[in-house]
Amino acid sequence: MAKAKTAAKAAYRCSDCGWQTSKWVGRCGECQTWGTVTEAASATPARVVHAGPVSAPARPIGQVDVRSAKTKPTGLDELDRVLGGGIVPGAVLLLAGEPGIGKSTLLLEVAALASTGASGPGSAADSNAASDSDSDSRETSHVLYVTGEESAEQVRLRADRVGAITDHLYLAAETELSAVLGHVEAVQPTLLVVDSIQTIGTSEVDGAPGGVTQIREVAANLIRVAKERGITVVLVGHVTKDGAIAGPRLLEHLVDVVLYFEGDRHSRLRMIRAVKNRYGPTDELGCFDLSEVGIVGLPDPSGLFLTRRDEPVPGTCVTVTLEGRRPLVAEVQSLVAKSHLPSPRRATSGLDTSRVAMVLAVLAQRCKISMHEQDVYVSTVGGVRLTETSVDLALALAVAGSTVEQSLSTTLIALGEVGLAGEARVVPGVQRRLAEAARLGFKYAVVPRGSLELADGSPLKRADPQLSSYEGMKVMEVDSIQQALQVAFTAP
Repeated sequence: MAKAKTAAKAAYRCSDCGWQTSKWVGRCGECQTWGTVTEAASATPARVVHAGPVSAPARPIGQVDVRSAKTKPTGLDELDRVLGGGIVPGAVLLLAGEPGIGKSTLLLEVAALASTGASGPGSAADSNAASDSDSDSRETSHVLYVTGEESAEQVRLRADRVGAITDHLYLAAETELSAVLGHVEAVQPTLLVVDSIQTIGTSEVDGAPGGVTQIREVAANLIRVAKERGITVVLVGHVTKDGAIAGPRLLEHLVDVVLYFEGDRHSRLRMIRAVKNRYGPTDELGCFDLSEVGIVGLPDPSGLFLTRRDEPVPGTCVTVTLEGRRPLVAEVQSLVAKSHLPSPRRATSGLDTSRVAMVLAVLAQRCKISMHEQDVYVSTVGGVRLTETSVDLALALAVAGSTVEQSLSTTLIALGEVGLAGEARVVPGVQRRLAEAARLGFKYAVVPRGSLELADGSPLKRADPQLSSYEGMKVMEVDSIQQALQVAFTAP
């Protein structure tokens, strides 16, 4: 009888030997293996569920009214760009980022704008509203901001600093889920901000706030309220030291939108990108300027990722990356120095570590540029994170230039993917990238052969097959990384 009672209470099970326990432990008490004890599924057999009443009859899909699912602008054009036009009633958003990056400041700004129906500084809607005679008739709505990390006084001081004091923005400092739902019942908001979900708990389930069980229960209840009442809910999430969202992976599956807020803490530039979006694109990037007086969108951030210098420096190369439909001109920097360690260091910042290692291997094998006794440091300028394969060619040129102590022209850009065989591969949107580089004053470009072709595959008209012109730039097409090194370092 005692054994049966223990098995009924067992909530965790070892994946190796099947040992069960009522609470989580790091080490299995039977096989002594670390990290194998996980939450076990209920052993109760599946029950037969009979048909019951429905909430609403099924309708042909063409008769479903979509007016309630239309986006509403937040007032910040850069955030609307990432969200696909704005926020949707009944949607649940998860915003994650490192501590001190500016998540609370951004959401406080959004909450203030949503409560007044106004537009953010510098936005297109703001310029239109300035010339609108009936701007006082903007639609206002109640917004509830729940803080679990700070006191109400601390949030009020930040709101004074950024100018987010409005009559329709309500503030509550709570850490209990039932109290949060009580505030929702009393205020009846159209937008609910919870900062953060790891600090909210409920006494209905075991565990401390921030645990797997607590986060799952709190998120499920907030999502239910959002869908039933048509409230847009924004959840702030913590991240681990690896950059992943803390808590169960199920949280990212439950919400509608997952946003990452990024940037260098020592810089004012902040970037927000969507990794999941049920209502819009997932490849857009929004740029903001975070200062003491608030956060402002940057509609043209290309020049922020470049270093202004008069003389060329070895180990630098400029490229153009596409974030959604937006081309961004960014600079890749590399430093190759003699190592005094048995295993030379490979340090990266803003670039994919595995991609950098692959390019270094291609340089060593195909171009005979040996770096097995050299420390290699690679980074980007301005804190931007480049994940596109189009950065490969610029990365290779920067590393090669630092190795041989030879600089590239300050008016040259390089873009293209590098294969393991050393070939240069075409990347999409080359013509849009070149147009952006030409706008910023660059004169030369190194691209893979076949990049300057029309959509139907026919080549553009050119006078010289090796040296063509596009948007006023001299474009040099190459077949391999060896040829790219040759033409790039001999360019004017």
